[in-house]
Amino acid sequence: MSALKEKVLIGVGASPGIAIGRAMPLARRPAQLAYRQLNDPADVAKEAERFKAAVQATQDYLSRARDDLGKEMQDYAYIIEAHLLILKDKLIAQRTLDLIQAKKINAEWALGQAVSEAQGAFRKIKDEYIRSRFADVEYVTDQLMRHLSGEEANQLTTMREKAIVVAHDLSPADTSQMDLGWVMGFTTDMGGPTSHTAIMAQAKAIPAVVGLERVSQEVSSGDFLIVDGSSGVVIVNPEEETLLTYREKQEAYEIYAQEVLAQAYLPGETLDGQKVRVEANIELAEEVSSVLNYGAEGIGLYRTEFFYITQKTIPNADELYENFRTVAQRLEGKPVNIRTLDIGGDKFASSMELAPEINPALGLRAIRYCLKERGMFKEQLRAILLASAHGKVRVLFPLISGVSELMEARSVLDEVRAELDAENMAYDHRLEVGIMIEVPSAVAVADLLAKRVDFFSIGTNDLIQYSLAIDRVNEHVAHLYQPLHPAVLRMVRQVVNAAQEEGISVAMCGEMAGDPKMVPLLIGLGLDHLSMNALAIPQVKLVVRLTNCATWRELAKEALTFATAAEVAAFMTSQLKKHYPGMFENVVWAGLEG
Repeated sequence: MSALKEKVLIGVGASPGIAIGRAMPLARRPAQLAYRQLNDPADVAKEAERFKAAVQATQDYLSRARDDLGKEMQDYAYIIEAHLLILKDKLIAQRTLDLIQAKKINAEWALGQAVSEAQGAFRKIKDEYIRSRFADVEYVTDQLMRHLSGEEANQLTTMREKAIVVAHDLSPADTSQMDLGWVMGFTTDMGGPTSHTAIMAQAKAIPAVVGLERVSQEVSSGDFLIVDGSSGVVIVNPEEETLLTYREKQEAYEIYAQEVLAQAYLPGETLDGQKVRVEANIELAEEVSSVLNYGAEGIGLYRTEFFYITQKTIPNADELYENFRTVAQRLEGKPVNIRTLDIGGDKFASSMELAPEINPALGLRAIRYCLKERGMFKEQLRAILLASAHGKVRVLFPLISGVSELMEARSVLDEVRAELDAENMAYDHRLEVGIMIEVPSAVAVADLLAKRVDFFSIGTNDLIQYSLAIDRVNEHVAHLYQPLHPAVLRMVRQVVNAAQEEGISVAMCGEMAGDPKMVPLLIGLGLDHLSMNALAIPQVKLVVRLTNCATWRELAKEALTFATAAEVAAFMTSQLKKHYPGMFENVVWAGLEG
């Protein structure tokens, strides 16, 4: 393609699809901010006014971006509205003004300090999804810096030739204004797969790769790019053979998008009529529209930790209720499982003092923390119960280790019910209660737990780690994290047997559930619901609809007879190739080679 040497960059696929075309790098403001000391009180006052003007200009820009969203994008107005709220938050705007006046410094430097202070809490968070939420503060800050620098024109709205946008970062407002007639795809240094920018890119069906770290520095105007938003690969100045290969992949993906994505709206049902509900995992209310667009039949896991790590004070029942109610109403009758706070371990809440622990994964976390902090726990449960009046809401208790813990949690729930009854407040008196099966002790007494709940949800991420004594973030043992380990499969089967004996449903919401090659085995083991990242839903639904449940029940029995994960993997590979010809090529299993 070019005399220049082909270069392959690896990032994170944020929005599926393949874009091929010329690069258009966006101008990047200098990373180093200029410091100015203000000695004259009049200059301090002027600087404060200059910052207020930038805040107003940013507010106007975001408001226009929100108002200009087309009818098909209105469901995503919440994202930009969230940025408007951040702009008004005292943590950024007021703190910046305070610093200008107290330290007599210029607005840019004060803003940088305010943001640095706000970032403190997020630095301690290991959870990638929650940590990525700080990007929203950075987006708003970037807009403020843009207006402080006097930059007016938005290159994205003035494009007049087709190109692939290359940037250090893009805000959801920027992404929302991309003209699909000109923007073929985009790549950024920053960002993650669950960022608001990624959600916007998915909504507009723009192929995107983020988290490339140096793409804005390594790509020049006019370079030829291939952006594979499905795999997270960006190829700069590809050779002819590479270009030909990706043009074929692009054509294949477009066919896939037309056929598979269209079928994503069909119900999850096997060839022989077994219903398998395919649902989504979310953390924010504004994700609902996106996951429904990918065919989600409900929300299998609504994580609530975000509310507790982004605020200076613990959210009250009214704040939580408004959010939960919004989600329930947007689902229009589809179910949502709201998990109570799973804080602790690798998570951090700025307003909650958690004592340092030698082994936080085995310490005061999840339901243990909630049972210790009853007042906070009751606020969560009150919000969930009140939201249940507006849709199919269910409550999910995490990290239950045995019957006594479950009964204690249910006792608190009953207390809140009684309080709502005394106030004549409306809620679903038949609210279903479920528990996360994440520890071996819960598996061992699954038959006893099943008599006391309405549904199970298997959290395989934790269950595998606790069962195999494997920390996936520890490079020395991460290779031993094996979802196909016979012990893991037998535990899944034991939990399913206990659930079926009591006539309750059993779901899976860990990474295994969103892995298409695992789906036939999970169906064979008897899972009723599978919950996952939204992008995995179309492929998983396709596999569900191509699966014969009766056949895989027998194959699952055979899989349970093997002694090692490698033996199970070899068996699964052969059966996948036999029953799904052409779909699973070059299969690689976690923790195993080949």
